[in-house]
Amino acid sequence: MPNRLANEISPYLFQHRDNPVDWYPWGDEAFEVARAQDKPIFLSIGYSACHWCHVMAHESFEDDKTAVFLNKNFVSIKVDREERPDVDSIYMSAVQALSGSGGWPMSVWLLPDGRPFFGGTYFPHTARYGMPSFLELLQRITDAYANQRPGLERDAGNLTQAINRIVPLGDDDSLPGWDVFETAFQKLASSYDVEWGGFGSQLKFPPSMTIDLLFRMYDHFGWQTALDMATHTLDRMMRGGIYDQLGGGFHRYSVDRQWLVPHFEKMLYDNALLIRAYLSAFQITGRIEYRRIVEQTIAYAEREMRNENGGFYSAQDADSEGHEGKFFVWNEHELRNVLSGRVNIDLVLDFWGITADSNFEGRSILWIPTDPQTVSQQHGVSVAHLEEEVEKARTILLAVRETRIKPGLDDKVLTAWNGLMIRSIAEAGKVLRRPEYVALAEQAASFVLEELQHDGRLLRSYKDSRARFNAYLEDYAFFIEGLLQLYEATFDPRWFTEAHTLTETMVSLFWDDAAGFFDTSEDHEALITRPQELTDNAIPSGTSSTTAVLIRMAILADRPDWRAKADRIIATMSSAIESYPTAFSYLASQLAFVLAPPHEIALVGEPGSDDLEKMLHILNDFYRPAQVVALRSLEQSNAVEPII
Repeated sequence: MPNRLANEISPYLFQHRDNPVDWYPWGDEAFEVARAQDKPIFLSIGYSACHWCHVMAHESFEDDKTAVFLNKNFVSIKVDREERPDVDSIYMSAVQALSGSGGWPMSVWLLPDGRPFFGGTYFPHTARYGMPSFLELLQRITDAYANQRPGLERDAGNLTQAINRIVPLGDDDSLPGWDVFETAFQKLASSYDVEWGGFGSQLKFPPSMTIDLLFRMYDHFGWQTALDMATHTLDRMMRGGIYDQLGGGFHRYSVDRQWLVPHFEKMLYDNALLIRAYLSAFQITGRIEYRRIVEQTIAYAEREMRNENGGFYSAQDADSEGHEGKFFVWNEHELRNVLSGRVNIDLVLDFWGITADSNFEGRSILWIPTDPQTVSQQHGVSVAHLEEEVEKARTILLAVRETRIKPGLDDKVLTAWNGLMIRSIAEAGKVLRRPEYVALAEQAASFVLEELQHDGRLLRSYKDSRARFNAYLEDYAFFIEGLLQLYEATFDPRWFTEAHTLTETMVSLFWDDAAGFFDTSEDHEALITRPQELTDNAIPSGTSSTTAVLIRMAILADRPDWRAKADRIIATMSSAIESYPTAFSYLASQLAFVLAPPHEIALVGEPGSDDLEKMLHILNDFYRPAQVVALRSLEQSNAVEPII
């Protein structure tokens, strides 16, 4: 019999609707039951594309014995972290404070009032990895709750106090100088992997925002090393298994230095940010390979991650048929059988690094371990011929792969992540002169405005004709950034007008004179703390993106008050930018923008005219990260338009 999650629209929550665990969604009902029955709360947070979330679900949440114990002794709450980043952020801070690390699935135990007293991530069904079994842990917590309650109350109080710390804004809005970037660059260089690119040695995530920062350092200082670090990382990623060599698009992260073995889920936000990184690389270097990655990734997003009305879905699962990566991997025999008589098989297999020795659990991930020039020389063919054969093979194998059972699709539409993709696709359309890309961005923006906006306020999540949850700071900021880029791609004043209105709303809902921007609005539901995430992680923080919005809108709308807010944020965080550049890369890029200073370009003319198009080609063909462009059209003189 389905549990309460059967009424939810989140694909992740819906995955758990048939669990024997008596799950509650996050809400008043669960906490009221916990208080009435004086039971601790078990809070489980994850997302639909998370491999280890599936593992823990199959091992424990589908196990009748475990479910009986949970249902008797706990009130169990299941949360989709993508729908509720506020809840995720608060309790992730608690888990990190307790253990020094975090991740998903996240498992947290709370008092009935919501204060956490213990937590971790994945717990196995049977004791291993130096961890107790999940059921053993539940038994210990039940005993502690019954017999050591004062200690748990004390721990919960201390932990809640520890995570309830806000960084106060300084009164001084004077900005640091370019010397901050010299120190930051040394920090980046010290953790850079010279051989394989990226930063660190294991569990490499695509460092999109750090690459953007390196490009800005190159643009200002002319540091060739900064450019080399960025492009070498992009080269290694696009040739690795983290990039889907057949279908385009990037998986979430790599478990090794070489970018070979990924966790196979594909997230909309990663691909949006990487489109932007490769587009900038193309503008700087002119290398056609970077343009190809941009185009293939956009093609993937349009083909597989878009609903009929233009909104972009959130993620694709790592698993298919219960196995991680099964949809994406091959064996040599299978490849030879499919490609026999249709391409130069040995040439193609050497290109993709396929040998009798598998590279992933008895099968192989396609990647490009050797430079194409070397492969072509070894086979006595031209690089052009190699590329032709690879493209033929790619088309054949992609068609075969389409007959397989596909990974699960998280088909909810999130305002924030759509904002990221709108910005990237609009910019790609502008730079590459691909009006069909701009049209995709316009359709997505219209979808958000029509389906995820109510009474002038944005909402967070949409699925099955239902939009839910108050939007967060990142929803406003990412979407406004998308609208501003869409304005520069079309010069349609509608997009600027919407951006201007939403910026006013965002500032009124999220700004605090003492603390800057919070992640939740002033009228959001009461939680144990009001979250304020300042660091850039897989995506920019809401504060970093909001700073970018305020700087640009201050120029376009002549709002010095917005610029003053942005300056206060950057000034307060300047020492953090210098000391921890990978954690504040996007905010550091905004500092570079204002120090440049921005190039404000005002055009007068008619969109589509030959003279204007020639001027726009000059403006858009090259990498100009501090450029702001506005157009005044005589026919639009009565519209709300930018000031410059």
